[in-house]
Formats: sequence, C-alpha cells, structure tokens
Amino acid sequence: MEKPRTEPLETLPMLPPLPGWIVSAPAETPEAAAFRSGAALAHLGQATASGGVPLALWRDRLALAAAGNCAAMAGRREGQGALRDALHLTGPGDDPGPAGRIARQWSRAAARPVSVAHLVNALEGIAAERIALCLDATGPTPVDRAAQVVEAVLTDHPQMEVAALILADAALARALGATHVLPLLALTLKPRDLRVRGDDLRLACHRAVVFAVGQALPLAGDLARASARLQAVAPKLRAKAAGRAVDLFLSRDALAPAALTFMSDRAARRLCDRLVSLGAARELTGRETFRLYGL
Repeated sequence: MEKPRTEPLETLPMLPPLPGWIVSAPAETPEAAAFRSGAALAHLGQATASGGVPLALWRDRLALAAAGNCAAMAGRREGQGALRDALHLTGPGDDPGPAGRIARQWSRAAARPVSVAHLVNALEGIAAERIALCLDATGPTPVDRAAQVVEAVLTDHPQMEVAALILADAALARALGATHVLPLLALTLKPRDLRVRGDDLRLACHRAVVFAVGQALPLAGDLARASARLQAVAPKLRAKAAGRAVDLFLSRDALAPAALTFMSDRAARRLCDRLVSLGAARELTGRETFRLYGL
C-alpha cells in the first residue's frame, strides 16, 4: 500500500496550482490543445510527486467523481452520495442498481495496477483481446492514444461509454508510465464529445484533460492536508488495530464501520466517531444510521 510521507501540519506545502496560461484561452486546434494538455499533465505529475498525497485515496475519490459523470451521461440522477451508498451499503452478491454498477466498475478499475486481467474483472462485456489492444494504443501523445481508445470502443460498442472511458483513462495512465488508472478524461467529457470522431474527438479529449487536472490537483492538495491531520492524531488512538484502520482511511473514499472487520462493531464505531471528534475524518452522509466516514 502506498503511504504518504508524514510531515508536520505547519510545514506541509501547498500544492502549486495549475498555471493560468494553461487554461487561459481555449485551444482551437488539436496541436495547440495537445501542448496545453501535456503541460497540465506534466504539472500534475510534478505537483503530486512529493509524497504527501494519499494516492490510493485520491484515485478512489476521483473514481467516484468519474462514476457520477458517467451516470449523468447515462441519464441517471444519482449523486455521489447515492453512489457511495450503492458501493458501501449493498450486500455481497446484491445488485447495486444501474448507477451503482457504474460506480463499482470505476472503483474496481482504479483499485489495482493496470493489467488486462484486472480490467477484465472490473469491466462488463469487454473481451481481454480488446482490452489488450486498448492498452497498446499508439499515437503522438498519451491523450491522443486515449482518444483513439474512446473512438475504437464506441465504434464497436456505441452503448459502452463507461467501458470506453475506463479503458481510455487506463491507456492514458499506461502511456504516462503510471501503475494505476487515474480517472481524468471521464471527469469532464460530455455526451456530445463522445459523439464526435477523428480530430474533433482528439480536441475534446485534450481539452477535457486540462479541465480534469484543474479539478484533480486541488483535490490532491485537500487530501494531502487531510492525510497529515489524520496521521498527526493517529498516536492518540488507543483502539487495538487503529493503525490498520488509519491505513484504510488513507486508501478509500469512504468506509462503513463494518468494513473494519478486524475490530468489533462497537470498537469500529467508536473509532470512527473519535476520528470525527478529533477533526481527522468526516461523517459523509449526515444520517444517524448507515453512516459512512472518510477524509
């Protein structure tokens, strides 16, 4: 499990924002857009390489946001709260519903290193041979490769927008040398973008990456600071196996107390409430029952 570097809160650096010139004007050609998206991705990589960002948690929260966008594309009205409920409160083997299935695909795709075998298990209805071709896509830039994946998948499977976007972000991650899917294209692409082809699709994907980095970077900074707060209070936790619980909070968007299977139900609930009282975690639902907690 990736573990962020612990630093005192007062010395934890703020992540540098995306330079304004990258988003200051719309790029009217694929070439100009490619320059901006490449600069945005380079800045994102440098800004998040310091070790303070809880990467697994960051990916999981971006996966939830990507699922929300994909659900909206499919005409679903469920927000992120409903998607969290579907992910964390649906029993094993139970159907989480259409939007919940979208969220489950994204959560699974982002959870483990990119590979054909893993994506076969995460996706529904996409053959291993197609996934392998997507991961080996070629093109002048990583985003061009991702756009090629979107076009190829949707040409053969017009209704499989979720799979197309997961595979596109997987191809983008592979091209960038990353080990895991980092949801980016799926954060900001719109239904109209998925209906175009060729240079128009490339242009839409380059623009989408710039906008997505503009969302992902502030979230990374927020989670880095939240991670530092959690690790600062961790020594105050007296519950047995509290360290294992902290590791889970640093890797998942949300947790139900029941997910802390190495603790009794009562101890898990007390630990979650203790973290909230210390300002190291949040209760995410606003409910009195069936609560979920996260950074």
